[in-house]
Amino acid sequence: MCINFLIERFSEEPDYIAIITDGNEFSYRDLSTSIEEAIRFTSSNIPQGEVVSLKADFTLQSISYFIALIFNNNIIVPISNAVTSIQKFYKIAQVKYEIDLLGNNNKVKIKYYNGLNSDSKHPLLKYLNNLNHPGLILFSSGSTGESKAAVHDLIPLMEKFQVRRPALRTLTFLLFDHIGGFNTLFHILSNNGTIITTTDRSPDNISKLIEKYKIELLPTSPTFINLMILSRVYEKYDLSSLQLVTYGTEPMPEYVLKKFHDILPKVKLKQTYGLSELGILRSKSKADNSLWVKIGGEGYETKIVEDILYIKAKSAMLGYLNAPNPFDNDGWFNTQDKVEVDGEWIKILGRVSDIINVGGQKVYPAEVESVLQSMDNVINVSVYGQSNSIMGSVVAAKVCLNSNETPLEFKKRMREFCNGKLETYKIPSIVEIVDEIKISERYKKIRK
Repeated sequence: MCINFLIERFSEEPDYIAIITDGNEFSYRDLSTSIEEAIRFTSSNIPQGEVVSLKADFTLQSISYFIALIFNNNIIVPISNAVTSIQKFYKIAQVKYEIDLLGNNNKVKIKYYNGLNSDSKHPLLKYLNNLNHPGLILFSSGSTGESKAAVHDLIPLMEKFQVRRPALRTLTFLLFDHIGGFNTLFHILSNNGTIITTTDRSPDNISKLIEKYKIELLPTSPTFINLMILSRVYEKYDLSSLQLVTYGTEPMPEYVLKKFHDILPKVKLKQTYGLSELGILRSKSKADNSLWVKIGGEGYETKIVEDILYIKAKSAMLGYLNAPNPFDNDGWFNTQDKVEVDGEWIKILGRVSDIINVGGQKVYPAEVESVLQSMDNVINVSVYGQSNSIMGSVVAAKVCLNSNETPLEFKKRMREFCNGKLETYKIPSIVEIVDEIKISERYKKIRK
């Protein structure tokens, strides 16, 4: 069983704190006891091999049930409170049982679903059942179209956690149904570290928890880092315990990265890279204020074809439930990420789908946002493409300002500021002054 090594490690440090949630501390002994209770419940109520949704955020109970479902060889569909189309996801994943732990005061609610499912089980689900392997179904955020359901065999996905690595005192910022959240959880627990959980992911509360629990590692997103800068929480709370902040899920504007490094110069900043289809790769940033990064590690191969990043992974998904197989005959996955290359280092410019094509010239939103955010009076920016009958697309920007300024005044000042910093075609021709920049539940900027 792919999870046995984890239980053995829990027994090595039974009194060490594994989880802090809602101010309560739970040791590895507590976690082991909770897992045993969850195993008894699942084995009595849910047949092995069935698809089970687990609606939850990170808590002692949800973690215990996740591990118990692995023991029961179930195919797990984690669902966070960010998901709004649950019934649609359930139909795609052919969910048979739902365990609901969201806001139930530790009461386990279980439902049986039958009407949502087709008569014939999907071949990928049958494949896992024939192997007697537990599985994991992760839905993409759907920011570039329809959400896709990636099916993983949990056996190879869990293998990398058997290698011992250092574990910092870590906050579970990324969501329960995110590949980064999965990776954070099992990395920390497999190395007998401590995780601090929260359902309130506001900059103020996150900073309060960092101060209170002396958190050392914050895995987060560029958008959230920018929110920390804008809210100036670093002036209100003691963040000196932070040793490492990792960021991924979307391109990082260079201005935001350098600003954050200036604010917290002793904190190591590392860019991470991962996909629901492949897992999380090991990475190394060239410098704390640099966007150049090396990615790969055991079980991963990378190559660049026409400036697009391709990855082959031992822990790659089996395929999608609701989309064609995206792997080529040799197992390579096209990430759709455009990159620059400098020897062994790469710089991720953005998804092909986010690139703005202005009369054949390519514009990357993060580059433009970085320049505009360095202007006086600018709080936040979202850059996107808008259709144009002549140019194909033009660059548009939604801008949040600190003090009142008319769009005409701002546009004139923007053009003067961008002169020499951006090519003319990259300077937004459409500008909208807004009260706030919209972000998703996963703390990614919504560029629409």
